[in-house]
Amino acid sequence: MRFSILEPKKVIWEGMSKEVRLPSPDGELCILDFHQAFVIRLARGNIVFGSSRVPIKDGIAFMRSNNLTVFAQT
Repeated sequence: MRFSILEPKKVIWEGMSKEVRLPSPDGELCILDFHQAFVIRLARGNIVFGSSRVPIKDGIAFMRSNNLTVFAQT
């Protein structure tokens, strides 16, 4: 899937990923290729993809047409 992590003034990461783990108020979510469309609020924690880890304070994740976009505050 195409995956982007965005802040209000910059792009933190953009590329392709097969699996992304997102922190949510209800626990960690594992998002795989071709996941159903959704919008979800994110909680403090780490976004994990491949061998990378990006800590965030909060944010929103939006999945549609195999594109995952995360608007986050780091």
